[in-house]
This record gives sequence, C-alpha cells and structure tokens, in this order.
Amino acid sequence: MIFGSDQFGLMTYYAFKNNSSKNFKVSGFIDLDVKGRKHTLEGLNVFDLTEVTSAFLKDKSIEEIVIAIQEIDTVRLIEIVLQLLNLDISLKIIPPAEQFADGFIRIDQIKDLTIEDLLLRQPKIDLTPALLDEYQNQVILITGAAGSIGSELARELAQFNYEQLILMDNAESALYDVQQELIKKEVKNFEVVVADIREYDRMDQLFDQYKPKVVFHAAAYKHVPLMEDHPYEAVNVNIVGTKNMADLSVKHSVDKFILISTDKAVNPTNVMGASKRIAELYLNCLKKRGQTKFIATRFGNVLASSGSVIPLFKKQIETGGPVTVTHRDIERYFMTIAEACHLILEAGSTGLGDEIFVFDMGKPIKIYDLAILMIKLQGLRFPEDIDIKIIGLRPGEKVVEELMASDEQSKSTYHVKIRVAQTKPLEVKSLEAKILELCNKAKKIPNLELVAQIKAIVPEYRSNNSKFEVLDDENP
Repeated sequence: MIFGSDQFGLMTYYAFKNNSSKNFKVSGFIDLDVKGRKHTLEGLNVFDLTEVTSAFLKDKSIEEIVIAIQEIDTVRLIEIVLQLLNLDISLKIIPPAEQFADGFIRIDQIKDLTIEDLLLRQPKIDLTPALLDEYQNQVILITGAAGSIGSELARELAQFNYEQLILMDNAESALYDVQQELIKKEVKNFEVVVADIREYDRMDQLFDQYKPKVVFHAAAYKHVPLMEDHPYEAVNVNIVGTKNMADLSVKHSVDKFILISTDKAVNPTNVMGASKRIAELYLNCLKKRGQTKFIATRFGNVLASSGSVIPLFKKQIETGGPVTVTHRDIERYFMTIAEACHLILEAGSTGLGDEIFVFDMGKPIKIYDLAILMIKLQGLRFPEDIDIKIIGLRPGEKVVEELMASDEQSKSTYHVKIRVAQTKPLEVKSLEAKILELCNKAKKIPNLELVAQIKAIVPEYRSNNSKFEVLDDENP
C-alpha cells in the first residue's frame, strides 16, 4: 500500500505499475482525514489511517507500506511511523522531490525507511520578497556559528543577497568545518572569526571592525546536567555573554538583535534554563536605549542536534544496547534544525522589538517512543534484540517541557507557526540592578549563593532533582 494519495502517491503507484519485473502489487492507498468519504485513485480504494490495523493488513495480505507523503510536519510523520511500526509492517519511503529522476520516481529510489529520512527532512521554505528584502545588503553576525543552529542559519542565509556574513565561535575545529563546507559550496562574502563572547573588549573591537546591522545570538551553553555542576559557566556565557553582545549592539547601532532562547527558560527547573530566562529578561532592560530592536525566539529541541538524544541512541543501538531513557513518561517538543532556523529568520524579519516569539512545535514526543522507533528502524526487535533501560532523571531535568509560562498569554502572527508571548510588565530598573549584581559577583561567590541570586531574579525557578532544591526549601 502507498501512504499518500496526492501527486506523489500517484507517481509512486506508476513507478510500481511500470516496473518490468512485476514483482509488486499495489493494493490501495492510505491517507489522512479521508474516513467516511468514498475515495478511489486509479481504481483502488483510499483508506483512512485510522482504518489501518493489524487485522486490516493481514486481511489484505499487505507486506509493505511505502511512505509517499512529502509535505508533512516532521513530528507528525514520526507519530505516524510509530503507529505503523507497532503493526509490525515493513516501511519504505520515496526520496525527496528534488531527487526525482526527470520528474519521475524510479523503483530503485524507493528504499527502506531510516531515522535519517525522518530527521533530515528539509521543510519547504518560501524565500518571500519580504524575507529576502530584510537581509538584502546587510552585514550579518552569527554567534555560536559552529553549533547546530548557528551553522544552519549560515547555510540558509547563504541563499540571501547580504553584504557580508560574519561567523563567530570559540570552537575552532567546528568553525573550521563550517568554513570548509561553505567554501566548497562557493558561498561568497563570508568571514569566520574565532572569538569569545565573554570578552567584552574583543567583541567591541569586532563590532567596530565589521559594523554588523543584524546579530543572531546563538552562542550558549545548553547542556542541563553540566550547567547544574558549573553554574558560573552558565552565568558567564548565557548571561554575561548575552549582555556583552546586547550592550554592544546598542553602542554600535545594530538594527536587530535576535536571541536564540529555549523552552527550558519557561518555569525553569535548572540553572541552564534560568540563565536563558535572565538573558531574555535583560533584553527588556534595554528598551529605548538606542535604535536596536531586541527579539527573542523560543523553541524546544532540534532533532539530531549535537547533544540531543538521537546521536546517543544511535551509538547505543550500534553497540548492542541497552538504550537509556531517564524517565518512562519524559517527553519533548521537537523540530528539525532547518525549520527552526527558517522560523528564526522569519521572526527576525518581522519583529518590531521587545517580542518573545514562540514557535509552534506541534505535539511533544515521548522519548521512550522515540527510542522504540529508532530500534525498530534498525530492523531490530524490541525488547528481544535491544531493551530500553530507565536510568532516572538527570539533575535539573523536567519530565514535561513548556513553551509558555503560566502567567504568559500568546497571540498569533502572520505566520501559522509563530506566536508572540505576551508577558507581564517588568520593574526594569530593579531587574537590571539584580542582573548587573549577578554578573559582577558571579566569579567571587560559591555555587549555592550564585544560584540563590539567580532564583531571586527568576522567582518561578524551582530546582528539580538537583542539589539546589535546598534553596527552594528555604523559600517555599
């Protein structure tokens, strides 16, 4: 059976029909939201996904399902694949449309489904005139340019007619890899700079040298358990580093500053999330200080990024398991790196300043289910071949992440996947004084006192499975 009844499903049908070996028989189509409607294609019935059960497949002697859908949200596709894998059916997939041979699908292009087919899907990105105009002839600086988000921003911006693209990171090896990739692609007018956002004077020199007009601030420490052990580093990079870049953006008359934030900044349960929330808050302190428009973008996990569960699970499966999951019910919002970066560019182009843009990430995925998916896509049986081991929550880890705080509302924008968080008014003078005190004292005080100061700035920060819970006991 073929999953998808649009033109791609039809092209897949003809690939089988016109194959000279005649080793295949297409028994029908499957699609979404067709239940209750009589629907046929090439004389074959189109069934709703809800009708597809083990009994249904057995009754029709179905051995394989070929996924032919092209334009579908990645997370929704993962949900569908999980549902089908639970029926113990073989899954195949057609290639992306740009890989079709002369506009047609060849039989030899239809292959077994792998996790990469799900994770590396590129969403359809519309480079609208308004989006192209926003970055036309601009000098653009990306911090954290060697990371998953920063490097993908560079790849997407390479399609724009900017004046100059500055890629900055202190990770020299990873930055070199990005540089070589862009050289190979013959990307023009870009520079790579090895530098550290924590060094104000060095940053000041670079702003003076390159005179950026748009800054994408992706540099950050993001690893939750490591930052629980090293809160000073979280403060120094995520708060002091952001403050340096934001202050210098005002000083050097940058037009737009776009902060890459995280869902872990919402009702934080760990040092990392709280430090990113303070970074969001500091941007509010700079209202009307100059011409710079400050914008924050907030979203969840990006699939296959460095440090995500996907590479970890792959290594564990390759070595025979077990696959380790911290909690049976833990779930996360996911988005592809390419889609997240496109939405960042969209938010940056339309933001008027002082907004927190929240991306619609669909439904969260249970990490346990994701582990099962990866095991089964390797052709292994669960739990017979590889089991999953529950190892307990890591320090600071939540079971369920949130994209909006309890005291925040949101409103829609022109883009279906972008909303704006409507936050409560802030006492800016008091808030800024507390943040400055934290930045000045961070390296001089012990961890417990440092985290206590973070909690004083972010009162909704309640530690979870962490040594810093004692501070919450003192301030219930």
